[in-house]
Parts: sequence; C-alpha cells; structure tokens
Amino acid sequence: ELRRPVQAVQAPGDDRHLYVLEQAGRVLRLDLQQPDTLPPDAWFDIREHVNDRGNEEGLLSIAFHPKFADNGQVFLYYTASNPRRSELTRFVVDRASGRPDVKSAKVLLEVAQPYSNHNGGTVLFGPDGMLYLSLGDGGAANDPHGHGQNLGSLLGKVVRIDVDHAPEGKPYAVPADNPFVNTPGARPEVWAYGLRNVWRMSFDRATGRLYG
Repeated sequence: ELRRPVQAVQAPGDDRHLYVLEQAGRVLRLDLQQPDTLPPDAWFDIREHVNDRGNEEGLLSIAFHPKFADNGQVFLYYTASNPRRSELTRFVVDRASGRPDVKSAKVLLEVAQPYSNHNGGTVLFGPDGMLYLSLGDGGAANDPHGHGQNLGSLLGKVVRIDVDHAPEGKPYAVPADNPFVNTPGARPEVWAYGLRNVWRMSFDRATGRLYG
C-alpha cells in the first residue's frame, strides 16, 4: 500500500505512468495499464536524505523537466536535517537502469528552516520554461520572524529560476524579468511574496495563470 502519498504527476510525453511521492522519501512509478498493482520497489528512494519527522516535513514535490525525454532531469523538493533545511535538488535518470542516479544529485537551492511546519511546497515548470517553487513562511504560527514580507528571505515566497542557463559558478540563472531583480536588498529569485504556506499550485493550461 502507499504510505503517506503527497503528490502524483506524469512525466512529459508519458501517459502510461503515474509517479507518486511518499512523504518519507520514495517515488513510485505506477503503470496505469495495471491500476490495481503497485510496483514491487520504488522507482527512486532518497529516504536516507529526507527528514520527515515533522508532520509537514519530508519529500514534498517532484517536477520533470519539459525535455525530460531528452535530458532525463528530475527535480525534487524535500526537507533535510542537520541543520534543518529545505532543498531543491536535480537528479538525472540513468539510461541503463531507467531510474534517477543518486550520484547525479546537484543541490540547486538550500533554505534554512526554523521550524518543522510551513515548509511548502510545489516545484513545477511554467509555460515559459522557468522553474517555480513555493516555500512556506518557515513555521511556528503567524510568521513570528516576518519572513513573508521580507524580500531578503526566500521563505513565504514563490521563486522563479532558469535551470537551463547558469552563470559561471552558479547553479541557475535568475530571469531578467523577475519583479524584484533591481530591488535593493531583495532576493532576485522572488516572483511572489507575502505567502503563508502554498502547499500546492498549478498553471492553468488555457490561460497560463498560476493558481495556488
């Protein structure tokens, strides 16, 4: 049986399989032609890297690159420990095994988390090809540290980054049309702010609008 499933998505161009995340850190690939049968093992298992001790911690979201069929890139958003933090990490599928290679892991973004709740979040690609990630305000209650209104923090935000281009020594590029690129003291990745805990969000296929 599935254990605390938190998200189910399909990979671009693949309408046969459904990828289901378990909060503890597993990704299962279900064959929709055999809907009553669970796979004998996980498609990907990063439980040893995931902190799921808190009710709102764990492996929270997955996104497949729009060109996944060509580049095999998979993006996972999860909480880790020592220190407590959220990570956005890219993995690449090994062509021989058909599964992500743990050794291919590249951490793109790390955000310190002060508490175990309000971690967000959803990672997904927009119709513009940019990667969007929602992060909660960091937890406790009523945002005691004011993260949501602090443009210098990534907590309580939706961030927008370009993972296909990266300046020398950087894991990603910041789109030039992000709204706070030229705002002193602001993190240029910020696309929307003042949020409490956007757990799920998606783009409307007809209008391109983001709903959370």
